[in-house]
Formats: sequence, C-alpha cells, structure tokens
Amino acid sequence: MTTTDEKIKEEVRERYTRAIQTGESCCKPSCCGSEPQELIPADRVASLSGYSESELRSIPQDAAANSFGCGNPLAFAGVLPGQVVVDIGSGAGIDCFLAAQKVGPNGRVIGIDMTPAMLEKARDNARKAGITNVEFRQGEAEKMPLENGEADWIISNCVINLSPDKPAVFREAFRALKPGGRVSVSDIMVEELPEFLRKSTALYTSCVAGAIPEAEYLQGLRDAGFVDVAVTERIVYDRDQIVHMVSENLIPKELAPTLEPVFAELVEKHVAGKVWSAKVTARKP
Repeated sequence: MTTTDEKIKEEVRERYTRAIQTGESCCKPSCCGSEPQELIPADRVASLSGYSESELRSIPQDAAANSFGCGNPLAFAGVLPGQVVVDIGSGAGIDCFLAAQKVGPNGRVIGIDMTPAMLEKARDNARKAGITNVEFRQGEAEKMPLENGEADWIISNCVINLSPDKPAVFREAFRALKPGGRVSVSDIMVEELPEFLRKSTALYTSCVAGAIPEAEYLQGLRDAGFVDVAVTERIVYDRDQIVHMVSENLIPKELAPTLEPVFAELVEKHVAGKVWSAKVTARKP
C-alpha cells in the first residue's frame, strides 16, 4: 500500500472520528435528501436514505442518530434466519442491528470498521440494547479480519467509495463469501468531476472525490469473480444538493455568498446529473 493510500485512510479516520462526535452526515449536509439548504441531523439522513420509521424505531436510537450512509443496503435483501452477514464499514451499527433482526438468534452479524471511535460507539450501542448476535471487529476493507467463506452476505453503506483500492475490497468480499453468497451495497457513484475537485481531501472524505463511475464499479465486481452484478436502485443528486455539498466542504462560511454562485455555475456545466447513490447486488458462484 502506498503512502498516499495510507494518508487517505488516516484522513478518513479523522473525518469519521469527528463525525461520530458531532453527529453530522458524511455528506454534510445530506446529499441523499431533498433539503440542501440546511444541515440535516444524521437521524433525518437515515430516514431520507430509505430506512422505514419502523426500522429506525427497532434499533438503538444512537445508531440511527449516527448513520452516515447513502441508502439502505438491506432493503428487499433476502437475508434468512441463521445466516452470517458482514457489514463493511459498520460505523455506529445501524445496518448491523437491522441485519441482526433478520438472521435471528441462530445467525451472526459481523461489523468491520477501521475507526476506533466508531467501534466503541457500536459496541456501546449493542451492549445497551442487549443485542448479542452482533460483534464488531477492527479492520480495513482491503484486508478484512474474516475467514475464507465465512459470510452468507456482504453489505456496505457508502463506504467502498472511500477505499483507495476498490478492486482489493471486491476481492476480499469474494474471498469472505461462501459459494452462493451475496453482496448488497449502497454506494456513491460519480461519472465525472473536474480534476481540482477530484484532488480535494475534504470531498474525498465526504464520499464524493473517491467515488468511481458506475460501469467501473460493476466491472470491478465482475473482475473479482462475481456474477449477476446489477444496479437495483439509483438516486441521482440534483444541482442544488451537489452545490451545497461541495460548498460546505470547500468554501469558508464567510466566503460562501461570493463563491457559491461560481460553484453553482461549475456544477451546472460539469457535474449536475453525474453523481448518484446506487444499490448494487451481486452473487458469488
């Protein structure tokens, strides 16, 4: 792994440590909702990202309030009682706790995260809620602390875009799944960005600059050995959402009135319609 890759990971750790302390979405404010002009609390982001009210009420409220995802990777997923589900980048545990309900007492859920503050929060949430069929392991998506063929399902929510080596993540997911195992992930896709935005660390850690085109993402899964690779849902972000997301991360507040119109013109010309969240599914033969 290169020095640049390590630097990216350290920036991501620092960003998400701050996020768990402040409760802000990684999209800051949510690129996933329809309210671009205000800072949306993370529990509202969870609702906007496709979680039902009943799902959010059924899990530790701190997990919902510290959700930093862009979708609901378990929506319509066929997770069965007794199965093993692995969540890449499990954060405060929202998807792990929902998966725990699906697999039941005879199943297991393993959350993997590289940020100690996130793991501490997730374990505390599980302990307070008395959830015993979930465990959280520290590790990186490119080298997960899992046995070969340990999982029936790999899920992830707005995390793989943050990896500097996405092919390695796809290979690890393939390795960790049993034959017939499935992937169900929600993630950010970016078709095109101006180069100066691609180089922005703030936008990288905000789930944008590190995202890749959808076709490349899907091909990466196929190259790792997956079949039945498909996109089942897309949410394309509109001009205002992208403008606000970019300006929140790049423009000091005191300069926003002057510079936001410039960014708006740039987005309109080069970025609008080229950033979206997608739900991607795949199967290991």
